[in-house]
Amino acid sequence: MPQMIFVNLPVADIARSRTFYQALGFTINEQFSDETTACVVISDTIFVMILNHERFQGFATLPRADTAKSTAALIALSRDDRVAVDAIMAAALANGGSEPKAAVDHGFMYQRTFMDPDGNVFEPFWMDPGAVNG
Repeated sequence: MPQMIFVNLPVADIARSRTFYQALGFTINEQFSDETTACVVISDTIFVMILNHERFQGFATLPRADTAKSTAALIALSRDDRVAVDAIMAAALANGGSEPKAAVDHGFMYQRTFMDPDGNVFEPFWMDPGAVNG
């Protein structure tokens, strides 16, 4: 079985967050979703578990970070090319996300940053594998 990652994120409104992540092109695994949680499928091995604040706190060992005042995590998400980076950004911005800083273009790597409606930070990026290995 391949190794998988489940990123757990606190959100204020499950329905709003479901709509946001589906607008980015991801699906919801209903088998692992209910009124307090939704399983966002990013790939066969990457999942984002969005949990309402109470449910999240039930798993956390420390208080939930206030993403309006601090960054809890930076979630880098590879995309197939620059166009795909810009496409996910456009979807995020059109559906309640925000862009806290300008795009970064290193030539061999292109990165943008968006915050979901709850302030969780994603950094979609494209990197030229040939430039890294060469």
